[in-house]
Amino acid sequence: MNDQNTASQWATLSVATFNMLNLALPERSFYANQTPYTSQEYRRKIDWLGLQLARLNADLIAVQEVWDEAALQEAVANSHLHYSTVQAPGAEQGSTGTPRNGLITRLPLENLEAIQEFPSEMSVPVPELGEHSRFERPILKVRVRTRQGQVLHVLIAHLKSKRPKFLQDASGNALEDRDDPVIGVRAALRSLVMRAAEAAALRALVVDILKNTHEPLILMGDLNDGPNAVTTQMVAATAEVAFDRQARDTALFNAYDIQTGSVLLRDVAYSHVYQGFAEVLDQIFVSEEFMFDSRFCLGDVRRVDYFNDHLNEGRDRIRSDHGFVRALLRLRMPAESSADPRHTPSPIQPI
Repeated sequence: MNDQNTASQWATLSVATFNMLNLALPERSFYANQTPYTSQEYRRKIDWLGLQLARLNADLIAVQEVWDEAALQEAVANSHLHYSTVQAPGAEQGSTGTPRNGLITRLPLENLEAIQEFPSEMSVPVPELGEHSRFERPILKVRVRTRQGQVLHVLIAHLKSKRPKFLQDASGNALEDRDDPVIGVRAALRSLVMRAAEAAALRALVVDILKNTHEPLILMGDLNDGPNAVTTQMVAATAEVAFDRQARDTALFNAYDIQTGSVLLRDVAYSHVYQGFAEVLDQIFVSEEFMFDSRFCLGDVRRVDYFNDHLNEGRDRIRSDHGFVRALLRLRMPAESSADPRHTPSPIQPI
């Protein structure tokens, strides 16, 4: 081990993503086809979520499907863990619209921005619906610092689902025959185009953060597609690295695939079950600063865990219908003598 590695300080950071399945206050109407939670149901849901947050015990948690920020804060309080930031922009009291993404963290928060509009020139026409130019659930763009002072960027996303997008009027009444299979596939096409457009717009945000910088980025959330799906790879651009190593500068890497710790890769790494098929929809991607063999390496991914036992306990809206994913990251903090931003840290050797 060279002098620079000896002088470095190691630190660990745990991050997680958690789809909470329509977290709303009691008697709050969130979808027209679903009854609001009763006070008893709400209490059961808050208690269950608190237990899961305590199990995760992560330093930074990305959450999805929050209708009411107050409910999120109560769930966190029920974990009996201390977090300095518990926010879900757009889900404040009296808000309307779609469920929002949220942030729970112990780390010092420098900036939190909810982004709804696509970056310039990223809108895409959707059949029969017109231009799709905004995220249905705004992306959260976060900047925090670790306890050792390292800047860390985080993007929290919940992309359009695969659920067919049928046409309806302003009151929510159907304008199409949902039993017609041809109409059904047309509706599925609309959803795919919308998700692809959101993926492309999210990619633009990733590039904007990473291009020509070496501050690490973590992307977390429910991408509503698998890690190797076209839409997910539109965001990550991992495959481009095989043809051009310079592409690492703006690529993202699936945390599960680049673990360096002594872990067993097993077939229980799934986060959602749909019609009997296990899928990985909830994901954690990291920038090259967490690749142990990168010359810009600041740390690595030690292990990734999936919390999904509750998916086999039957459907119950009190519990989430998604598993939770947690990654343990390791950060190497440069010695004061190497604080010069031109310094290039040597690669970490996997253990």
